[in-house]
Amino acid sequence: MIVRRTSLFFLGLLVVVIIALFVGGGATARIYFRLAYGIGLLLAFSWIWTSRVLRHVEVNRHARSLRYQVGQTFEERFEIRNRGRLRIIWLEVRDLSPLPGKNFSRVLSEIGGGEERFFVTRTILRRRGAFPLGPTMLVSGDPFGLFATRREFPAARTLLVLPYMVEIASFPAPLGRLPGGRALQRRSTEVTPYAAGVREYLPGDPLNRIHWRSTARHERLMVKEFEQDPYADVWLFLDACMTAHISREDTIALRGQPFWIWMQRLEAVLPPSTFEYAVAATASVGQYYLRHGRAVGLACASQSLSVLPAERGERQLDKLLEMLAFVQPNGRLPLLGLVQTQASFLVRGTTVVVITAANEWEVALAVEELLRRDLNPILIVVDRTSFGGPGDIIPLREQVQALGVPVFTLRKDEDLRTALESHLPGGQGL
Repeated sequence: MIVRRTSLFFLGLLVVVIIALFVGGGATARIYFRLAYGIGLLLAFSWIWTSRVLRHVEVNRHARSLRYQVGQTFEERFEIRNRGRLRIIWLEVRDLSPLPGKNFSRVLSEIGGGEERFFVTRTILRRRGAFPLGPTMLVSGDPFGLFATRREFPAARTLLVLPYMVEIASFPAPLGRLPGGRALQRRSTEVTPYAAGVREYLPGDPLNRIHWRSTARHERLMVKEFEQDPYADVWLFLDACMTAHISREDTIALRGQPFWIWMQRLEAVLPPSTFEYAVAATASVGQYYLRHGRAVGLACASQSLSVLPAERGERQLDKLLEMLAFVQPNGRLPLLGLVQTQASFLVRGTTVVVITAANEWEVALAVEELLRRDLNPILIVVDRTSFGGPGDIIPLREQVQALGVPVFTLRKDEDLRTALESHLPGGQGL
Protein backbone atom coordinates (compact mmCIF):
# COMPACT_ATOMS: atom_id res chain seq x y z
CA MET A 1 0.00 0.00 0.00
CA ILE A 2 1.34 3.42 -1.00
CA VAL A 3 0.38 6.50 1.04
CA ARG A 4 0.26 9.57 -1.17
CA ARG A 5 0.85 13.19 -0.24
CA THR A 6 -2.87 13.93 -0.44
CA SER A 7 -3.65 11.28 2.15
CA LEU A 8 -0.87 12.64 4.37
CA PHE A 9 -2.55 16.03 4.19
CA PHE A 10 -5.89 14.56 5.30
CA LEU A 11 -4.20 12.59 8.05
CA GLY A 12 -2.56 15.76 9.32
CA LEU A 13 -5.86 17.60 9.10
CA LEU A 14 -7.54 14.82 11.13
CA VAL A 15 -4.89 15.14 13.84
CA VAL A 16 -5.36 18.91 13.95
CA VAL A 17 -9.14 18.51 14.29
CA ILE A 18 -8.78 16.00 17.15
CA ILE A 19 -6.41 18.34 18.97
CA ALA A 20 -8.85 21.19 18.44
CA LEU A 21 -11.62 19.07 20.02
CA PHE A 22 -9.67 18.69 23.24
CA VAL A 23 -8.44 22.26 23.31
CA GLY A 24 -11.44 24.20 22.00
CA GLY A 25 -14.53 22.25 23.13
CA GLY A 26 -17.63 24.37 23.73
CA ALA A 27 -20.22 25.15 21.09
CA THR A 28 -17.89 24.46 18.19
CA ALA A 29 -17.17 20.90 19.33
CA ARG A 30 -20.04 19.49 17.24
CA ILE A 31 -18.51 20.93 14.07
CA TYR A 32 -15.12 19.45 14.89
CA PHE A 33 -16.69 16.06 15.62
CA ARG A 34 -18.45 16.00 12.26
CA LEU A 35 -15.32 17.07 10.47
CA ALA A 36 -13.28 14.37 12.24
CA TYR A 37 -15.89 11.70 11.45
CA GLY A 38 -15.97 12.78 7.80
CA ILE A 39 -12.20 12.70 7.39
CA GLY A 40 -11.95 9.38 9.21
CA LEU A 41 -14.64 7.77 7.07
CA LEU A 42 -13.00 9.13 3.92
CA LEU A 43 -9.64 7.65 4.86
CA ALA A 44 -11.16 4.31 5.88
CA PHE A 45 -13.22 4.11 2.67
CA SER A 46 -10.19 4.93 0.52
CA TRP A 47 -8.03 2.41 2.36
CA ILE A 48 -10.53 -0.44 1.97
CA TRP A 49 -11.16 0.41 -1.70
CA THR A 50 -7.43 0.46 -2.48
CA SER A 51 -6.78 -2.84 -0.71
CA ARG A 52 -9.38 -4.64 -2.86
CA VAL A 53 -9.19 -2.89 -6.22
CA LEU A 54 -6.51 -5.13 -7.81
CA ARG A 55 -7.41 -8.46 -6.23
CA HIS A 56 -9.28 -9.81 -9.25
CA VAL A 57 -7.45 -8.08 -12.11
CA GLU A 58 -5.63 -10.16 -14.74
CA VAL A 59 -3.08 -9.16 -17.38
CA ASN A 60 -2.45 -11.16 -20.56
CA ARG A 61 0.16 -10.30 -23.17
CA HIS A 62 -0.11 -11.70 -26.70
CA ALA A 63 2.30 -11.52 -29.65
CA ARG A 64 2.02 -12.97 -33.13
CA SER A 65 5.55 -14.34 -32.99
CA LEU A 66 8.40 -14.53 -30.51
CA ARG A 67 11.18 -14.51 -33.15
CA TYR A 68 12.05 -11.25 -34.86
CA GLN A 69 15.12 -9.62 -36.37
CA VAL A 70 16.83 -6.38 -35.53
CA GLY A 71 15.12 -3.55 -37.39
CA GLN A 72 11.68 -5.15 -37.43
CA THR A 73 8.67 -3.87 -35.49
CA PHE A 74 7.47 -5.99 -32.60
CA GLU A 75 3.74 -5.72 -31.93
CA GLU A 76 2.24 -6.84 -28.63
CA ARG A 77 -1.34 -6.80 -27.38
CA PHE A 78 -2.12 -6.15 -23.70
CA GLU A 79 -5.42 -7.43 -22.29
CA ILE A 80 -6.61 -6.13 -18.91
CA ARG A 81 -9.53 -8.07 -17.40
CA ASN A 82 -11.43 -7.10 -14.24
CA ARG A 83 -13.00 -10.27 -12.85
CA GLY A 84 -14.18 -8.61 -9.65
CA ARG A 85 -17.27 -6.52 -8.91
CA LEU A 86 -15.43 -3.40 -7.78
CA ARG A 87 -15.13 -0.72 -10.42
CA ILE A 88 -11.59 0.40 -11.27
CA ILE A 89 -11.59 4.18 -11.57
CA TRP A 90 -8.03 4.45 -12.81
CA LEU A 91 -5.34 1.91 -13.64
CA GLU A 92 -1.72 2.44 -14.65
CA VAL A 93 -0.01 -0.34 -16.64
CA ARG A 94 3.78 -0.36 -16.49
CA ASP A 95 5.86 -2.60 -18.74
CA LEU A 96 9.15 -3.40 -16.97
CA SER A 97 10.59 -5.51 -19.78
CA PRO A 98 14.36 -5.04 -20.36
CA LEU A 99 13.78 -4.89 -24.12
CA PRO A 100 15.25 -1.54 -25.31
CA GLY A 101 12.47 0.88 -26.16
CA LYS A 102 9.79 -1.37 -24.66
CA ASN A 103 9.54 0.18 -21.19
CA PHE A 104 6.39 2.32 -21.07
CA SER A 105 3.43 3.35 -18.95
CA ARG A 106 -0.23 3.48 -20.01
CA VAL A 107 -3.17 4.78 -17.93
CA LEU A 108 -6.69 3.35 -18.33
CA SER A 109 -9.91 4.54 -16.73
CA GLU A 110 -13.39 3.27 -15.85
CA ILE A 111 -13.04 -0.52 -16.00
CA GLY A 112 -16.20 -1.99 -14.54
CA GLY A 113 -16.68 -5.40 -13.01
CA GLY A 114 -16.41 -8.15 -15.60
CA GLU A 115 -15.16 -5.72 -18.26
CA GLU A 116 -12.05 -6.02 -20.38
CA ARG A 117 -9.73 -3.44 -21.95
CA PHE A 118 -6.92 -3.90 -24.40
CA PHE A 119 -4.30 -1.83 -26.19
CA VAL A 120 -1.46 -2.51 -28.64
CA THR A 121 2.17 -1.47 -28.32
CA ARG A 122 4.76 -1.35 -31.12
CA THR A 123 8.49 -1.39 -30.57
CA ILE A 124 11.32 -1.13 -33.08
CA LEU A 125 13.76 -3.88 -32.15
CA ARG A 126 17.19 -2.40 -31.60
CA ARG A 127 19.25 -5.09 -29.91
CA ARG A 128 19.74 -8.81 -30.58
CA GLY A 129 19.37 -11.33 -27.81
CA ALA A 130 16.64 -12.82 -25.61
CA PHE A 131 14.37 -10.46 -23.69
CA PRO A 132 11.62 -11.49 -21.24
CA LEU A 133 8.25 -9.89 -21.93
CA GLY A 134 7.75 -8.57 -18.44
CA PRO A 135 7.33 -8.18 -15.61
CA THR A 136 4.14 -6.13 -15.86
CA MET A 137 3.15 -3.88 -12.98
CA LEU A 138 -0.37 -2.59 -12.29
CA VAL A 139 -0.88 0.51 -10.13
CA SER A 140 -4.31 1.65 -8.94
CA GLY A 141 -6.03 3.20 -5.96
CA ASP A 142 -9.13 4.87 -4.60
CA PRO A 143 -11.20 7.45 -6.50
CA PHE A 144 -9.76 10.32 -4.42
CA GLY A 145 -6.13 9.46 -5.03
CA LEU A 146 -5.30 9.14 -1.33
CA PHE A 147 -3.78 5.65 -1.48
CA ALA A 148 -2.30 3.48 -4.20
CA THR A 149 -1.42 -0.19 -4.49
CA ARG A 150 0.74 -2.21 -6.85
CA ARG A 151 0.56 -5.70 -8.25
CA GLU A 152 3.31 -7.26 -10.34
CA PHE A 153 2.89 -10.06 -12.88
CA PRO A 154 6.08 -11.98 -13.79
CA ALA A 155 7.21 -12.50 -17.36
CA ALA A 156 5.68 -15.61 -18.91
CA ARG A 157 7.38 -15.59 -22.33
CA THR A 158 10.67 -14.52 -23.91
CA LEU A 159 11.26 -12.66 -27.16
CA LEU A 160 14.23 -13.76 -29.28
CA VAL A 161 15.71 -10.97 -31.40
CA LEU A 162 17.89 -12.34 -34.20
CA PRO A 163 20.74 -10.33 -35.76
CA TYR A 164 20.25 -7.91 -38.61
CA MET A 165 21.09 -9.29 -42.06
CA VAL A 166 20.66 -8.38 -45.72
CA GLU A 167 20.00 -10.34 -48.89
CA ILE A 168 23.13 -10.33 -51.03
CA ALA A 169 23.06 -11.27 -54.71
CA SER A 170 26.67 -12.37 -55.24
CA PHE A 171 29.61 -13.56 -53.22
CA PRO A 172 32.82 -15.47 -54.09
CA ALA A 173 32.10 -19.11 -54.92
CA PRO A 174 33.92 -21.75 -52.85
CA LEU A 175 36.87 -23.10 -54.83
CA GLY A 176 36.33 -26.57 -53.38
CA ARG A 177 33.41 -27.32 -55.68
CA LEU A 178 34.00 -30.55 -57.60
CA PRO A 179 31.38 -30.90 -60.36
CA GLY A 180 30.81 -34.56 -61.27
CA GLY A 181 33.21 -35.78 -58.59
CA ARG A 182 32.85 -38.76 -56.31
CA ALA A 183 31.24 -38.64 -52.92
CA LEU A 184 33.40 -37.74 -49.95
CA GLN A 185 34.07 -40.70 -47.69
CA ARG A 186 32.47 -39.05 -44.66
CA ARG A 187 29.18 -39.88 -42.98
CA SER A 188 26.45 -37.27 -43.23
CA THR A 189 23.32 -36.75 -41.14
CA GLU A 190 21.57 -35.39 -44.24
CA VAL A 191 19.93 -37.25 -47.11
CA THR A 192 22.26 -37.12 -50.14
CA PRO A 193 22.30 -39.04 -53.44
CA TYR A 194 25.21 -41.10 -52.12
CA ALA A 195 24.17 -44.07 -49.94
CA ALA A 196 26.96 -45.49 -47.78
CA GLY A 197 25.26 -48.47 -46.15
CA VAL A 198 22.93 -49.37 -43.33
CA ARG A 199 23.20 -49.47 -39.56
CA GLU A 200 20.99 -50.32 -36.62
CA TYR A 201 18.19 -47.89 -35.77
CA LEU A 202 18.87 -45.44 -32.95
CA PRO A 203 16.29 -43.33 -31.07
CA GLY A 204 15.78 -40.09 -32.94
CA ASP A 205 16.47 -41.43 -36.45
CA PRO A 206 13.80 -40.35 -38.99
CA LEU A 207 11.39 -43.12 -39.89
CA ASN A 208 11.72 -42.39 -43.61
CA ARG A 209 15.34 -43.62 -43.50
CA ILE A 210 14.40 -47.15 -42.42
CA HIS A 211 15.58 -49.74 -44.92
CA TRP A 212 12.83 -52.36 -44.79
CA ARG A 213 14.62 -55.13 -46.69
CA SER A 214 17.57 -54.99 -44.31
CA THR A 215 15.14 -54.76 -41.39
CA ALA A 216 13.43 -57.97 -42.49
CA ARG A 217 16.76 -59.73 -43.07
CA HIS A 218 18.29 -58.76 -39.71
CA GLU A 219 14.94 -58.90 -37.82
CA ARG A 220 15.58 -55.49 -36.27
CA LEU A 221 15.17 -51.94 -37.48
CA MET A 222 17.93 -50.79 -39.84
CA VAL A 223 18.39 -47.29 -41.29
CA LYS A 224 20.27 -46.00 -44.33
CA GLU A 225 23.46 -43.95 -44.03
CA PHE A 226 24.66 -41.41 -46.55
CA GLU A 227 27.98 -39.87 -47.56
CA GLN A 228 28.58 -36.21 -48.23
CA ASP A 229 28.37 -35.03 -51.79
CA PRO A 230 31.41 -33.46 -53.51
CA TYR A 231 30.82 -29.89 -52.35
CA ALA A 232 33.25 -28.23 -49.99
CA ASP A 233 31.96 -26.85 -46.73
CA VAL A 234 31.94 -23.17 -45.82
CA TRP A 235 33.08 -22.09 -42.38
CA LEU A 236 32.55 -18.69 -40.81
CA PHE A 237 35.22 -17.58 -38.32
CA LEU A 238 33.86 -14.65 -36.30
CA ASP A 239 36.45 -12.73 -34.29
CA ALA A 240 34.94 -11.91 -30.87
CA CYS A 241 38.14 -10.87 -29.10
CA MET A 242 37.49 -7.87 -26.88
CA THR A 243 40.63 -6.06 -28.08
CA ALA A 244 39.53 -6.22 -31.73
CA HIS A 245 36.26 -4.30 -31.48
CA ILE A 246 35.17 -0.84 -30.43
CA SER A 247 31.79 0.70 -29.72
CA ARG A 248 31.06 4.41 -29.55
CA GLU A 249 27.40 4.64 -28.57
CA ASP A 250 24.66 2.48 -27.12
CA THR A 251 21.80 3.74 -29.26
CA ILE A 252 20.58 2.97 -32.77
CA ALA A 253 19.53 5.62 -35.22
CA LEU A 254 16.46 4.85 -37.32
CA ARG A 255 15.48 6.32 -40.64
CA GLY A 256 11.83 7.22 -40.63
CA GLN A 257 9.25 8.60 -38.23
CA PRO A 258 8.67 6.35 -35.21
CA PHE A 259 5.14 7.72 -34.83
CA TRP A 260 4.17 5.96 -38.06
CA ILE A 261 6.14 2.76 -37.56
CA TRP A 262 3.03 0.63 -38.03
CA MET A 263 2.41 2.13 -41.47
CA GLN A 264 5.85 1.82 -43.03
CA ARG A 265 8.85 -0.47 -42.97
CA LEU A 266 11.78 1.37 -41.49
CA GLU A 267 15.37 0.75 -42.44
CA ALA A 268 17.42 -0.03 -39.37
CA VAL A 269 20.89 1.44 -39.21
CA LEU A 270 23.39 -0.68 -37.34
CA PRO A 271 24.74 0.87 -34.13
CA PRO A 272 28.25 2.33 -34.16
CA SER A 273 29.80 -0.94 -32.99
CA THR A 274 32.29 -2.89 -35.06
CA PHE A 275 31.07 -6.17 -33.58
CA GLU A 276 27.45 -5.50 -34.62
CA TYR A 277 28.64 -4.92 -38.18
CA ALA A 278 30.65 -8.16 -37.99
CA VAL A 279 27.66 -10.15 -36.71
CA ALA A 280 25.39 -8.73 -39.41
CA ALA A 281 27.94 -9.64 -42.09
CA THR A 282 28.29 -13.16 -40.67
CA ALA A 283 24.54 -13.70 -40.73
CA SER A 284 24.20 -12.32 -44.27
CA VAL A 285 27.02 -14.43 -45.72
CA GLY A 286 25.80 -17.54 -43.90
CA GLN A 287 22.31 -17.05 -45.31
CA TYR A 288 23.74 -16.58 -48.82
CA TYR A 289 25.68 -19.84 -48.82
CA LEU A 290 22.88 -21.85 -47.19
CA ARG A 291 20.38 -20.60 -49.77
CA HIS A 292 22.76 -21.89 -52.46
CA GLY A 293 22.88 -25.37 -50.99
CA ARG A 294 26.18 -25.14 -49.14
CA ALA A 295 27.00 -26.71 -45.78
CA VAL A 296 27.87 -23.83 -43.45
CA GLY A 297 29.54 -23.96 -40.02
CA LEU A 298 30.40 -21.27 -37.49
CA ALA A 299 33.26 -20.89 -35.01
CA CYS A 300 33.42 -18.01 -32.55
CA ALA A 301 35.62 -17.55 -29.47
CA SER A 302 33.48 -15.33 -27.28
CA GLN A 303 33.50 -15.83 -23.52
CA SER A 304 33.75 -19.51 -24.41
CA LEU A 305 34.55 -21.26 -27.67
CA SER A 306 31.35 -21.96 -29.62
CA VAL A 307 31.32 -24.19 -32.69
CA LEU A 308 28.32 -24.95 -34.90
CA PRO A 309 29.02 -28.00 -37.12
CA ALA A 310 28.58 -27.50 -40.85
CA GLU A 311 25.17 -28.51 -42.19
CA ARG A 312 22.72 -27.46 -44.90
CA GLY A 313 19.15 -26.21 -45.01
CA GLU A 314 16.86 -23.69 -43.38
CA ARG A 315 17.19 -25.42 -40.04
CA GLN A 316 20.92 -24.70 -40.09
CA LEU A 317 20.14 -21.04 -40.79
CA ASP A 318 17.93 -20.95 -37.70
CA LYS A 319 20.73 -22.45 -35.61
CA LEU A 320 23.21 -19.97 -37.03
CA LEU A 321 21.03 -16.95 -36.28
CA GLU A 322 20.22 -18.18 -32.79
CA MET A 323 23.89 -18.62 -32.03
CA LEU A 324 24.72 -15.16 -33.37
CA ALA A 325 21.92 -13.63 -31.29
CA PHE A 326 23.86 -14.26 -28.08
CA VAL A 327 27.55 -13.85 -28.90
CA GLN A 328 29.28 -10.83 -27.39
CA PRO A 329 32.74 -9.30 -27.99
CA ASN A 330 34.12 -10.41 -24.64
CA GLY A 331 36.50 -13.15 -25.73
CA ARG A 332 40.19 -13.39 -24.90
CA LEU A 333 41.29 -15.68 -27.73
CA PRO A 334 42.65 -13.61 -30.67
CA LEU A 335 41.84 -14.35 -34.28
CA LEU A 336 45.12 -16.20 -34.94
CA GLY A 337 44.44 -18.48 -31.98
CA LEU A 338 40.93 -19.21 -33.26
CA VAL A 339 42.28 -20.10 -36.71
CA GLN A 340 45.03 -22.33 -35.33
CA THR A 341 42.54 -24.08 -33.05
CA GLN A 342 39.86 -24.82 -35.64
CA ALA A 343 41.69 -25.03 -38.99
CA SER A 344 43.21 -28.41 -38.15
CA PHE A 345 39.70 -29.93 -38.10
CA LEU A 346 38.84 -28.76 -41.64
CA VAL A 347 39.45 -30.76 -44.80
CA ARG A 348 41.40 -29.36 -47.72
CA GLY A 349 39.47 -27.13 -50.05
CA THR A 350 37.16 -25.79 -47.35
CA THR A 351 36.23 -22.14 -47.75
CA VAL A 352 36.82 -20.10 -44.58
CA VAL A 353 35.23 -16.66 -44.31
CA VAL A 354 37.07 -14.64 -41.65
CA ILE A 355 35.13 -11.73 -40.14
CA THR A 356 37.13 -9.39 -37.92
CA ALA A 357 37.68 -5.75 -36.97
CA ALA A 358 41.37 -6.11 -36.13
CA ASN A 359 43.79 -4.36 -38.46
CA GLU A 360 47.05 -5.67 -37.06
CA TRP A 361 49.62 -8.00 -38.59
CA GLU A 362 47.92 -10.90 -36.80
CA VAL A 363 45.08 -10.94 -39.34
CA ALA A 364 47.54 -11.39 -42.20
CA LEU A 365 49.20 -14.24 -40.29
CA ALA A 366 45.80 -15.89 -39.82
CA VAL A 367 45.12 -15.69 -43.57
CA GLU A 368 48.57 -17.13 -44.35
CA GLU A 369 47.90 -19.96 -41.87
CA LEU A 370 44.70 -20.86 -43.74
CA LEU A 371 46.51 -20.83 -47.08
CA ARG A 372 49.28 -23.01 -45.68
CA ARG A 373 46.69 -25.61 -44.69
CA ASP A 374 45.32 -25.63 -48.27
CA LEU A 375 42.13 -23.84 -47.28
CA ASN A 376 40.42 -21.03 -49.22
CA PRO A 377 40.15 -17.89 -47.07
CA ILE A 378 37.90 -14.89 -47.66
CA LEU A 379 38.45 -11.83 -45.45
CA ILE A 380 35.73 -9.45 -44.26
CA VAL A 381 37.27 -6.67 -42.20
CA VAL A 382 35.40 -3.90 -40.39
CA ASP A 383 37.31 -0.63 -40.72
CA ARG A 384 37.82 0.57 -37.14
CA THR A 385 39.09 3.94 -38.32
CA SER A 386 35.61 4.79 -39.63
CA PHE A 387 34.36 4.28 -36.05
CA GLY A 388 36.98 6.61 -34.65
CA GLY A 389 39.36 3.81 -33.70
CA PRO A 390 43.13 3.65 -34.08
CA GLY A 391 45.17 2.03 -36.81
CA ASP A 392 45.20 1.94 -40.59
CA ILE A 393 43.47 -0.76 -42.61
CA ILE A 394 45.17 -0.03 -45.94
CA PRO A 395 48.45 -1.95 -45.29
CA LEU A 396 46.51 -5.01 -44.12
CA ARG A 397 44.22 -4.92 -47.12
CA GLU A 398 47.11 -4.61 -49.57
CA GLN A 399 49.02 -7.45 -47.91
CA VAL A 400 46.04 -9.82 -48.02
CA GLN A 401 45.17 -8.87 -51.58
CA ALA A 402 48.74 -9.66 -52.61
CA LEU A 403 48.06 -13.24 -51.49
CA GLY A 404 45.13 -13.47 -53.93
CA VAL A 405 42.52 -13.51 -51.17
CA PRO A 406 39.22 -11.61 -51.68
CA VAL A 407 38.86 -8.74 -49.20
CA PHE A 408 35.64 -7.01 -48.18
CA THR A 409 35.69 -3.77 -46.20
CA LEU A 410 32.79 -2.62 -44.02
CA ARG A 411 32.65 1.00 -42.91
CA LYS A 412 30.42 2.86 -40.53
CA ASP A 413 27.07 4.00 -41.99
CA GLU A 414 27.78 2.37 -45.38
CA ASP A 415 25.23 0.06 -46.95
CA LEU A 416 25.96 -3.49 -45.83
CA ARG A 417 24.58 -5.12 -48.97
CA THR A 418 26.75 -2.99 -51.26
CA ALA A 419 29.85 -3.64 -49.17
CA LEU A 420 29.37 -7.42 -49.26
CA GLU A 421 28.81 -7.48 -53.02
CA SER A 422 32.00 -5.60 -53.90
CA HIS A 423 35.48 -6.82 -53.07
CA LEU A 424 39.08 -6.82 -54.21
CA PRO A 425 40.48 -8.69 -56.04
CA GLY A 426 37.61 -9.63 -58.33
CA GLY A 427 35.94 -12.94 -57.65
CA GLN A 428 33.25 -15.07 -59.14
CA GLY A 429 29.90 -15.35 -57.38
CA LEU A 430 27.69 -18.35 -57.10
